[in-house]
Amino acid sequence: MNSIIWIICLILPLIFLFLKTRGHKNLPPGKLGLPLVGQSISLLRAMRSNTAEKWLQDRIARYGPVSKLSLFGKPTVFIHGPAANRFLFSSDSSSMVNQQTKSIQKILGDRNLLELCGEDHKRVRGAFMPFLKPDSLKQYVQRMDHEIREHIAMHWQGKKQVKVLPLAKILTFNIICSLLFGLERGRRRDKFVEIFQEMIMGMWSVPIDLPFTRYRRSLIASAKAQAIIVELIKEKKLQVEQNGPSSSRQDLITHLLSVRDEDGKEMLSEAEIAHNVMLVMIAGHDTSAVVITFIMRAMATEMAVYEAVLQEQEAIARVKGTGEALRWEDLAKMKYTWRVAMEVLRMYPPVFGGFRRAVKDIHYNGYIIPKDWQIFWETSKTHMDASIFPDPEKFSPERFENQASIPPYSYIPFGGGPRICPGNEFAKVEILSTIHHLVTKFTWKLSSPDISYKRDPMPEPHQGLSLYIFPKQSQ
Repeated sequence: MNSIIWIICLILPLIFLFLKTRGHKNLPPGKLGLPLVGQSISLLRAMRSNTAEKWLQDRIARYGPVSKLSLFGKPTVFIHGPAANRFLFSSDSSSMVNQQTKSIQKILGDRNLLELCGEDHKRVRGAFMPFLKPDSLKQYVQRMDHEIREHIAMHWQGKKQVKVLPLAKILTFNIICSLLFGLERGRRRDKFVEIFQEMIMGMWSVPIDLPFTRYRRSLIASAKAQAIIVELIKEKKLQVEQNGPSSSRQDLITHLLSVRDEDGKEMLSEAEIAHNVMLVMIAGHDTSAVVITFIMRAMATEMAVYEAVLQEQEAIARVKGTGEALRWEDLAKMKYTWRVAMEVLRMYPPVFGGFRRAVKDIHYNGYIIPKDWQIFWETSKTHMDASIFPDPEKFSPERFENQASIPPYSYIPFGGGPRICPGNEFAKVEILSTIHHLVTKFTWKLSSPDISYKRDPMPEPHQGLSLYIFPKQSQ
């Protein structure tokens, strides 16, 4: 009986795709492949073997700049380049809307910013922005500085060898728990991090809900994570009722509970708060950890980059008192360090790509993108385009000295247009503060000549980037 159900589940999507494509002429070239699976497994394998860019290039060479395929259970059109990015990021909801893969949608929930459109997107994004804009972030710099110092004392000092990526993930998770959720150290936070790591493993996966799949394990972890978040929301809601709106700046959940519309009613539902807290967790945890790790990697392999970052950070440290925390004004002086981060984001973008959904038949580049099809965009084909970034394989922070010279929609690590990631300033504070403390307290060298990496789905250096570290005596 189970086998019959499984066969039906395979056949029905095939029939559906066949009927959907029959009525359309002038579809982009390409093949949809097997139902449900399509080219998903092939792409995921390429990502994990660090050949995804070649996978895309081979596809472009075979089918041209626009092609159809099937990814994660949906018929899809792949497009790339600055013009494609402009088309995607500047189009309004009358032609296309944001929509992630089914796996991401089910794991994060369908009321997160990646799924919302129109007035709902505007309302929820508007509730977030006061918390994440620079004027608000200024007051969190010193608290973040404290978290980084505690982390270094616990996980770096006294060690001869470290693995950077796992430690960076611990740090960014602790920062999120403390600053965004008000969840202090203890058993509940420790349990949360285990659940969270299981949850994110299935973010990009074929959405087959069977016991042996990564997708099923992530769904179970997601339900557990959301239960913890709902519990936190209820606790924070009670605090807001007792303390009033004056507590709205304490953490993100408290802030979102305190936001009111013009009639004095709560602007966000409990589900919208929970689902968007999940989104912020992903964005603030993995992306920042990856960038911190690849900055450390660049400084271990590019001596000129290391010396320039060190010089900038030591100049900031020299004018501060012993143990004095970083301030917003200090971060503004880290111009070269941020250019290094931008170059890391160009060469090793944490977000490989994303999806939108056509809400009507769309004419693009001589082809029809049918209604309800996915549109897949990715970052590397633009970031590594030699006509935009000369000598793209070379690590060169200097290319960002004059950012105005970079064509619009050519550099998209945080997306673009009105849907640019609202947490990019928070990530900037997190990354710069961490690099400051690491470079002023330690020197390091690679413990292995192997600097390869894979994507799963974000970049992961071989062995998590293992380093020998040496404390600076003056520190």
